[in-house]
Amino acid sequence: MATLTPDERERYDRQIMIKGWGEAGQRKLKRTSVFIAGAGGIGSAVSLYLAAAGVGRIRIVDHDKVELNNLNRQVLHCDEDVGQPKVSSAATKLRKLNPNVKIETDEITITETNISRLVAGFGLIIDALDNLPARYLLNKAAIEKSVPLFHGAINGFEGRAMTIIPGKTACLACVYRGAIPEGKFPVVGVTPAVIGCIQATEVIKYITGLGELLINTLLVYDGLSMKFSEFKVRKDPKCRYCAHLAPEGKAD
Repeated sequence: MATLTPDERERYDRQIMIKGWGEAGQRKLKRTSVFIAGAGGIGSAVSLYLAAAGVGRIRIVDHDKVELNNLNRQVLHCDEDVGQPKVSSAATKLRKLNPNVKIETDEITITETNISRLVAGFGLIIDALDNLPARYLLNKAAIEKSVPLFHGAINGFEGRAMTIIPGKTACLACVYRGAIPEGKFPVVGVTPAVIGCIQATEVIKYITGLGELLINTLLVYDGLSMKFSEFKVRKDPKCRYCAHLAPEGKAD
């Protein structure tokens, strides 16, 4: 069982105070391993707050290098990082933020042939990607390994988030059934910050067992009107990814 050091008790004092969290909840965070696909805008926010919260082990996978036009939204990176691998830049910042967290990185493109190896040994998968084909690879891996997937997506001032529990909830393919245009899209930095924080919140709630999760629910954030909308999602009985699983039940 993971134990907390005196320094950790002091570092996490304010969240340990939360009703239902306590040292037991903090120990759960410490022994959790989280896989994050993407070190861009969403990945920056979600990894920062999970590291700050004390998640014990984080692996970040991204094949890109930092570009100047990333810096309006990808807050893990600075001017001095331009040209460097995003995962290296991210790891440097996160280790400075919280040296108690084990940060692992892979500078690699996620593919059908490597996804199973990349997520092996991780109890949670976070989708911080920017294209649907790669998201489907995460979705498939999560279902095959029966691991929760935390989805996030953004465009301009709009963002979306949803939590997927394989065998109990609708999966990503149940939501996005049609073709979605790929390519360059607009984004302001505050949008991935909001969505990444929502994903981090969902992860923390799942680990500690607090609150209610965004299961079978797509949360849509509209920054221009400052409104959040919820859309209920049903499992697709013909879904090529999750139709073979047991009927949905109440998620933990």
